[in-house]
Amino acid sequence: MSKFVVSARKYRPIRFEDVIGQNHIARTLQNALQTNQLAHAFLFCGPRGVGKTTCARILAKVINCERPINKVEPCNECSSCKSFNENASFNIFELDAASNNSVEHIRTLIEQVRYQPQHGTHKVFIIDEVHMLSTQAFNAFLKTLEEPPPYAIFILATTEKHKIIPTILSRCQIFDFKRIQPVDIVVQLEKICKEEQRQAEPEALHQIAVKADGGMRDALSIFDKISGASGDVITYKDVISNLNILDYDYYFRMVDAFIRSDLPGVLNILNEVVRNGFDTESFIQGLAEHFRELLVAKDETTIQLMECSDSVKQRYFNQAAMAEESFILTALHILNTCDLTLARANNKRLHAEIALSKIAYAQQAYETDFFAPEAGGIKKKMMASSR
Repeated sequence: MSKFVVSARKYRPIRFEDVIGQNHIARTLQNALQTNQLAHAFLFCGPRGVGKTTCARILAKVINCERPINKVEPCNECSSCKSFNENASFNIFELDAASNNSVEHIRTLIEQVRYQPQHGTHKVFIIDEVHMLSTQAFNAFLKTLEEPPPYAIFILATTEKHKIIPTILSRCQIFDFKRIQPVDIVVQLEKICKEEQRQAEPEALHQIAVKADGGMRDALSIFDKISGASGDVITYKDVISNLNILDYDYYFRMVDAFIRSDLPGVLNILNEVVRNGFDTESFIQGLAEHFRELLVAKDETTIQLMECSDSVKQRYFNQAAMAEESFILTALHILNTCDLTLARANNKRLHAEIALSKIAYAQQAYETDFFAPEAGGIKKKMMASSR
């Protein structure tokens, strides 16, 4: 039985060009390598799973490579690269500050800094989750970080830059990593599907990318989970079923019922959602997001704000053409108010049904000029009831 390797490790980038969504970081580090203007201390900060430790490992590997390609890519053939690939390099040290955060651990690291590299030119110290170090450990680290020996380079990585003391920040070159855009995650997942000889529906990959919330590692973990459950063909149904996500088809059907002012249909759809095991809070929040997408689809200048596949975009365009902007804004107001007050409601389902009923009759009111100025105080009463 062959040992399974998770995609996050199997497809971990080994060159700066392979890092997804961090071109500004890769370009700056490559320029520093080419011009021999490499700092002695770096701070990589940003959300989880966006490439901080990966970039640190690539940088450390290039620094010690005996024959770097164009000064920015490891050759993967020299003894330094081979030892790095086998996790046996004596010049690259990785410390997890989450579990090694005391003064004693930092003093041990400082002791390692004192000795020159036996092979290669530099010693590289990668400290992950550096914000977990104690204040005493930070203070013990200050002098070494400010004036290290010429062969020592420190790369610190953190998800919470605000927890690092200013005296540490002032001694580092700071690189801010961005959340990876869903479109970039989808492109990478498509490459992996091709490599693994799998097929995947575009909507399925887009849903994985959105669920990952900007983290490539999270996206690959979700991808492995879905692949294990669905086999060689990954469908949208597989994704929403395994991730317990509400199908967007419910939202399209609900808005269609709103447009028809079909209150029984609205209540039946909500009942179907509840019977399938989803809570009303999630449905209200998802429906508000759906109306937001409809509002975005009303104008060509905001289309790029939509994060979904082309086929789903077309469904949004078609439905947005059937709904007035005033109706969409009213629905958003009602849903936002419902979301804010739903947590305090004793009967959450009834509270949600009242909000959905208001939206259903709001569309009918617009069509019959119920909200027109000559209607007097009726508009004000309806708006007041939605607050």
